[in-house]
Amino acid sequence: MTRRLAALAVAAALGALAPAAALAQTPAQDGPIVTGGTDVTSESVDAERLREAVAYANPMPRGAPSADYPLVAWCDALVSGHVALGETLTDADPLDLDIMRLGRLEASDFRAALATAAPHQTAATRAAARDAAAEATARWAPLMSQDEAVRSQAFGLFFGLPGRCEHAARRIREGITTPPATPAEVGLEDPAGPSPTA
Repeated sequence: MTRRLAALAVAAALGALAPAAALAQTPAQDGPIVTGGTDVTSESVDAERLREAVAYANPMPRGAPSADYPLVAWCDALVSGHVALGETLTDADPLDLDIMRLGRLEASDFRAALATAAPHQTAATRAAARDAAAEATARWAPLMSQDEAVRSQAFGLFFGLPGRCEHAARRIREGITTPPATPAEVGLEDPAGPSPTA
C-alpha cells in the first residue's frame, strides 16, 4: 500500500516527469554525467554531436522549457529538489547517499553553467529561467510533507533528468547558439524522410 501511495505521489507531484520514450532510453541518449566542469576528453566531437542530436530529438516531460537557459534552471531545480527530498530521510542507505552526492555535483554544474551564461541572456530569458526553476521546485513540495516511508519511496522512484539537460548546460556554458544537430544530420535518419510505399 505504501509503495502504491508513493508511486502515485511521485507521478502526481512530478507530473509524469519521464515520458514513456524516456523509459526506453539507451545509454547513447544520456551519456556520462559531466559535473563540475570535468572535461571528458575521450569522447570524440562526432560522438558528442550524436548524443546531443538524440537528446534534443527526444520528447521532453510536460512543463520542461524548450530554450537552453531556462531548461538548465529547470534541471537544476529538479535535481536539487530530489536531493532535498533525500536529505529529509533518516534511513538513507549508502546508495541513497551516493545518489544525493552525485545530484549535488550535477546541480553545481548546472548552477555554474547558468552563472557563466547569465551576462549573455536577455532579461526575459533570465525571468523565464526563474519561472522554470520555481515550477520545478514546486513539484517537490507535496512530497516534503508526506511520512518518511512515502518520501523514501518517492526518492527512489525519481527517474532522473532528461539527457538534454547535460547538453543544454554545455551549450550555454560554451556560448553555443547554433541549433543542435538533427538525427538526420548525424546519420540516424534518412534526410529525405521515409521512402513512399507503393
